[in-house]
Amino acid sequence: MAIEIQWVGDNTSLAQHCAKWRTLPFVALDTEFMRVDTFYPIAGLLQVSDGACAYLIDPLLISDWQPFAALLTDTHVVKVVHACSEDLEVFQRLTGSLPTPLFDTQLAAGYLNIGFSMGYSRLVQSVLNIELPKGETRSDWLQRPLSDTQISYAAEDVLHLAELYPRLKKQLSEEKYAWVLEDGAELVSHLCREVHPELAYRDAKLAWKLSRQQLAVLRALCSWREEQARSRNQPRNRVLRENSLWPIARTQPDNLVSLARIEDMHPRTVRQDGDFLLQLIKQAAASPASEWPEALPEPLPIEASGVLKKLRAIGLREGERLNIAPELMLRKKTLESLLKSGYPNGPYQLPDSLKGWRRELMGQALLNCLGTAGESV
Repeated sequence: MAIEIQWVGDNTSLAQHCAKWRTLPFVALDTEFMRVDTFYPIAGLLQVSDGACAYLIDPLLISDWQPFAALLTDTHVVKVVHACSEDLEVFQRLTGSLPTPLFDTQLAAGYLNIGFSMGYSRLVQSVLNIELPKGETRSDWLQRPLSDTQISYAAEDVLHLAELYPRLKKQLSEEKYAWVLEDGAELVSHLCREVHPELAYRDAKLAWKLSRQQLAVLRALCSWREEQARSRNQPRNRVLRENSLWPIARTQPDNLVSLARIEDMHPRTVRQDGDFLLQLIKQAAASPASEWPEALPEPLPIEASGVLKKLRAIGLREGERLNIAPELMLRKKTLESLLKSGYPNGPYQLPDSLKGWRRELMGQALLNCLGTAGESV
């Protein structure tokens, strides 16, 4: 199909286009980026469409992103995306801003029970009856000039995204449309709640098995790893591998030979940072007990699986009633947090992660299922 394409390759042109886009009810947004050996994504191309034309913005030629940031934050213009978590990182990295309101077509497909976590090609095929080419996702988006295949792929993607929006919106009730935007706002909010390096240890594998003194070492390791990944712009596992964290905190090696023998320890890490890591371990291990983190809760016992199943059934029933993909209803982590708040005898408290329409529709039913009159709001 012939697609109208306009290139945007300077600050003045971008500002003019952004002013025009801000008069529209919605724009479709997409990005192409590279993230092979970096912590942050490197933008190779930004795509915008109003449904009639595909605009391709070359980020290598733009230095003033303020007009685009103003578009992203203009609450009168709905920003349409698909499975956007990494796109959001690109927007934040380039412009310092994130899109609002946000309509994710993958979420919309779930609310219409077309499918959960649907790939873009499958959704386009299902809704628009168009079969997309296999794509250029693994190609080099930082090369110049881009190939004709890359340009066609990028333009077609964003144009069809703009075509999907009115089709999906028409099928959504006002209530469900509001829920899609609500979940979109939560995606943006989640990215804004960047985990502080000092708290990264809470997500480390097997951290709950460690003593408080060992947790102090793990906290120091995870905090350093997070800070270094960001400052070096390298993946976390390039700085220090995930599987090495727990055995280091548990055994607390005091020489390079012992450190090198740690499970999954990369020789490069020992060469480059070994001496510093040994000093870090020593200092954290010797810190006073008053500064140690609190012990982390153990995972729920196997006996809790039956209770989890009953809780999950509440979401399944509600999803069936509303004709929403069941996976969108109650997330496993949310139900586990609810159980951990009072297992086994209660009282239980709804976790902060259960919010909005889910809390209103299912919060009290979950507490009733647990046999408690705990706080539901």
